[in-house]
Amino acid sequence: MHANGERYLRRRETLARLYPRELLTETLIIGEHCQFSLDELRYEYPQEVVPKGETPAHYLRRLTEAGIKVRWPNGETSKVRQLIEHELQLIAELSYEPYFLTVYDIVKFARSQNILCQGRGSAANSAVCYALGITEVDPSRMEMLFERFISKERNEPPDIDVDFEHERREEVIQYLYSKYGRHRAALAATVITYRPRSAIRDVGKALGLSLEQVDRLARNMQWWDGKMIEPERLREIGFDPANPVMVRLMVIVDQILGFPRHLSQHVGGFVIARDDLSRLVPIENAAMEDRTVIQWDKDDLDALGLLKIDCLALGMLTAIHRACDLLTGFRGRPYSLASIPPEDPVVYEMIQHADTVGVFQIESRAQMAMLPRLKPANFYDLVIEVAIVRPGPIQGDMVHPYLRRRQGLEPVTYPSEAVRDVLQRTLGVPIFQEQVIKLAMVAAGFTPGDADQLRRSMAAWKRHGGLAHFEQRLIDGMAARGYSEEFSRRIFQQIQGFGEYGFPESHAASFALLAYASAWLKCHESAAFTCALLNSLPMGFYGPSQLIQDAKRHGVEVRPVDIVVSDWDCSLEPDKNSEPALRLGLRMIKGLSHAGAERLVEARQQGAFTDVSDLAHRALLNRRDVEVLSAADALRSLAGHRHHARWEALAVEAQTPLLGESKVNEAQPLLRSPTEGEDIVEDYRSLALTLRRHPLSVLREKLAPLQLIRAEELTGITHGRHIRTAGLVISRQRPGTATGVVFVTLEDETGHINLVVWNRVMAQYRRELLGARLLVVEGEVQREGEVIHVIAKHLQDYSELLGELRTVSRDFH
Repeated sequence: MHANGERYLRRRETLARLYPRELLTETLIIGEHCQFSLDELRYEYPQEVVPKGETPAHYLRRLTEAGIKVRWPNGETSKVRQLIEHELQLIAELSYEPYFLTVYDIVKFARSQNILCQGRGSAANSAVCYALGITEVDPSRMEMLFERFISKERNEPPDIDVDFEHERREEVIQYLYSKYGRHRAALAATVITYRPRSAIRDVGKALGLSLEQVDRLARNMQWWDGKMIEPERLREIGFDPANPVMVRLMVIVDQILGFPRHLSQHVGGFVIARDDLSRLVPIENAAMEDRTVIQWDKDDLDALGLLKIDCLALGMLTAIHRACDLLTGFRGRPYSLASIPPEDPVVYEMIQHADTVGVFQIESRAQMAMLPRLKPANFYDLVIEVAIVRPGPIQGDMVHPYLRRRQGLEPVTYPSEAVRDVLQRTLGVPIFQEQVIKLAMVAAGFTPGDADQLRRSMAAWKRHGGLAHFEQRLIDGMAARGYSEEFSRRIFQQIQGFGEYGFPESHAASFALLAYASAWLKCHESAAFTCALLNSLPMGFYGPSQLIQDAKRHGVEVRPVDIVVSDWDCSLEPDKNSEPALRLGLRMIKGLSHAGAERLVEARQQGAFTDVSDLAHRALLNRRDVEVLSAADALRSLAGHRHHARWEALAVEAQTPLLGESKVNEAQPLLRSPTEGEDIVEDYRSLALTLRRHPLSVLREKLAPLQLIRAEELTGITHGRHIRTAGLVISRQRPGTATGVVFVTLEDETGHINLVVWNRVMAQYRRELLGARLLVVEGEVQREGEVIHVIAKHLQDYSELLGELRTVSRDFH
């Protein structure tokens, strides 16, 4: 695409014909002077974070001591003081004070703007960071390992992640740009590589396939299908696998998988320099306005030792903040994250029954299956719950031993007192990364720096290998200290499991705080919690329909969108008992412009609307906005049912100077009311939910000959019984740790049905599994206590019964 074809490296013979010999010789002399190594790049911390006249060490000490008085008003314990002094000494030896002060400054800004935030990670969960207010996890209650993120041997900058409300993180990012300048601050990049679907799309377009053909090919490809496109998959969707274009496509797709596709923006890794950042790394303008991006990814920055602060977005922080604000306005007294009472047994009872739709971190299908078995009864149980349903513990075979020991089915044993000190909190089973590091130190003689190198190798071994040289060293070190080979082999197997994604205790503790806070809100203030979730979407595992149905099952009155009372956001209104009812907001209506909704609310405050025409003219709504309002049944207060509202919407015309505000009075046509089915279809089309009867409730009479079991009836079905059930498909999940199985969640009018679809059944019923919106399933009930699954044997697609009703399944890896 360049203006000429001269942009290439010429052969030396060509250069000799173009340039005099003395000029070519001079290029060699210049080249000899251009000796450069990345080791010459020296990163320097920004200076603004330290007041004039103070050193970084003195300022950090002063802030930490002030924070200690706030965190421990009755005086810190000797353990806390020991932690503080140990961390400050190590920070001083490595001159990392500016790093902690930079993070402190960012958090201080966020708090000054009433932006909810929380640090996490081992760095963030240090005693110093707790004193500075960066984190809310008291490290004296945990077994944090400071050397996990900062050590003399490694001599690399620490890593702190700070989560901010996802809709306000941009304010924090722009604060950093304004404070340091875009020439000194930038976000890291991330390299996006080809995966099967993106490779199929790009190669298909390059080979001349139509967009419809490319889309059909890509949609039929699932991530678990591997690299190659199976011939039968092509035949299923109307392609000939022997066609030369198809053969070429499959070959090229296989070749480019894993290759870089494009450079993208990292989720939040910020680098801040003392001087021009471009002297250290190449930078460019981001696609987003007012953002600058470094052209290197996170790993390259780590290799150079550049200060990186992860300013991340977390939807649950937004939801919790909004829920507290809603309650403050409704109850008339202040609510905040800090005011939520700790260790409420009623909340833990709710969690133990897996009643956790919408709750942070413990709402997934796998977490819901674990909760009734692990039965969290206190905060540390919740920390373990958050961490144990991860690929690391699952692949390392740690989950079942821990559960057996917790339930008293297996004795808790330790091969030594040193190992007891490390694993006692988790009943002798390593669940957290910090425990693996400590085991390497106390049982195999690793130094803190060695152990951290082990952790880094664990994180990268699936991509680069690199664990093998630790295996023998670990086994020899344990053998020299009297541990059996069986024990050491088991520990190494667990280390490999953590390579699949192990969870640090410090991360789990930070997340557990938010999990408990969201569970408390769901338990005691379900209307406000659901309202806040709806206003914070998209986030989590569930769509608005599932959230609202769950709220209704918890006794919340949910009121429809209505232009007479609805604001843009969902809101709370008093019910007949003066308790909060949930009013759906205008934001729920698909296609309604935000600006139009704001004008509507503003015009309504000046006086009530008399009819649809008055609404359109005073709020300056275009026909599109009026039509989507009528389709969502939000005009019922002015026009009656949907058909009348649509008729009136068609009459809305822009005012003209000639006619002004004149209005032609017309007779109201006799339009029939929509049927229940028509209303439900329109509800889903406009709002992705309905407050009327559930579609399965409407279809029960047609489905009666199938003798289907409802979701609520599963609790009374015995283990091993063969049943037939049905529901709307609301999610599909095939985690990498669950080899050869797809988890499907169905929904009927009474609740959720959890399916397990094994590989053989998946292959046999692939089309039904991936394409059905209404699925009828024959299978066997499998139950363990409160955990109930249906092992699918036979699948049938009954989507045709839904007609034009469109539902959406949220599918996850």
